[in-house]
Amino acid sequence: MPRDWDASTYDRIADPMFRWGAVVVGWLELDGDERVLDAGCGSGRVTEVLLPRLPRGHVVALDGSPSMIEEARNRLARFGDRVEYLVADLGRPLRLEQHVDAILSTATFHWVRDHDALFANLGAVLRADGQLAAQCGGAGNLTTVAQALCELGVNPFASKTFPTPEETEERLRRNGFEDVSCWLHEEPTTFDSREELETYLATVVLGDQVQDRTPEDARAFVAAVAERLPRLELDYVRLNIRARRTG
Repeated sequence: MPRDWDASTYDRIADPMFRWGAVVVGWLELDGDERVLDAGCGSGRVTEVLLPRLPRGHVVALDGSPSMIEEARNRLARFGDRVEYLVADLGRPLRLEQHVDAILSTATFHWVRDHDALFANLGAVLRADGQLAAQCGGAGNLTTVAQALCELGVNPFASKTFPTPEETEERLRRNGFEDVSCWLHEEPTTFDSREELETYLATVVLGDQVQDRTPEDARAFVAAVAERLPRLELDYVRLNIRARRTG
């Protein structure tokens, strides 16, 4: 399974992911009664934007982190049984009771190493002609962080995948998707202080690198990465994905 997260801290600092995710929700063509899989719901902030568009519908809120699911459950409690919660790994076959009409995913796919398996698993639970609207880290994402990690002798992002649009389009098509459109755009994200940047790095970007370190060692490692960045900014590149399941 993917690692567990500090969900309460993530919920507090995830404004960039929330902002990007709200845009992706708008790509879905919905009548209001669909069943939608939020593949990587995190703490539920983007799911909370999706649900009002489904007044007669249902959401499966899925995440690999039990703490994230608990945070989402608390946030979305007022929606009652319109939300089903599931802890699952997108890199493995998904066990849903029924197919979904659409899949939404934001800031998640880059955490899955095998994107052929990812799209095969998603396609298996998406109805024919169902929609996929997603955004994740793409080619060139966080280049300055990768350079800082290399300077520290750490393999940058060994557990992540930042593909090109062309690679993603090919993978989608060979795993049963059509009407595929993928493109990159830059999202430079600035921080007001070094402390704010380091909290974000430790919680989101470098979570895999610090999870097995002592608290003191983790703080020193994150500080060493932050001091090697040229400014209080992360050079995010987002990979945008729209497609339909072959009919």
